[in-house]
Amino acid sequence: MPDSPRPRLIPMTPKQQLRAPRKARRLTQLALGIVILGAGVGLFVQAGLGLSPWDVLHQGISTRLPVSFGTVIVLLGLVILLLWIPMKQWPGLGTVANTFAVGPMADLTIAVMPEVHGIGWQLAVMAAATVLAALGTGLYIGAQFSGGPRDGLMTGLHFKTGLSVRLIRTSMELAALGAGWLLGGVVGIGTAVFAISIGPLTQFFFRYTVVDIARR
Repeated sequence: MPDSPRPRLIPMTPKQQLRAPRKARRLTQLALGIVILGAGVGLFVQAGLGLSPWDVLHQGISTRLPVSFGTVIVLLGLVILLLWIPMKQWPGLGTVANTFAVGPMADLTIAVMPEVHGIGWQLAVMAAATVLAALGTGLYIGAQFSGGPRDGLMTGLHFKTGLSVRLIRTSMELAALGAGWLLGGVVGIGTAVFAISIGPLTQFFFRYTVVDIARR
């Protein structure tokens, strides 16, 4: 007997997202995903082996403007939301949660987690942070409440072009990395590891985290 198809992401309006079934499971998964993603971002910073590609860009912009690192994350997210319009992407609860909650969760993680020293520990924390970022992304996007600005751009391009999430995510990370490096953001071994691995890891977790709302 053939395996049943895996649940898939379904583009929906905000009203459709709120009316879709399995709401309690989806809300719980959304909250958990945002917490895990924010923790992963904070841990990556504390590993001290370079920033993730988007954070290289955030840091590069913050060095050119009189605003904080976290403010750049929010402001750039709002700018990216404008790119959703031609792709007819709909923001949802996940968009709001990502835009306004991931940053504070990352800041909290940085505040309670001391900087890591020793290459062995740094590599271990970097690897754990990368996996947490991919898992958190899979969880909160899989809850079917729309993604954050950057992840919504990823899924919008996926729906529009038919290309794999892995290819699109990896391409976006590399583009952000290049722009951030040109602006003066810090690049290290962790940057390369994140850029190469986040796409495949996110697609792997989607196999298990996308909530099936096609059937009640």
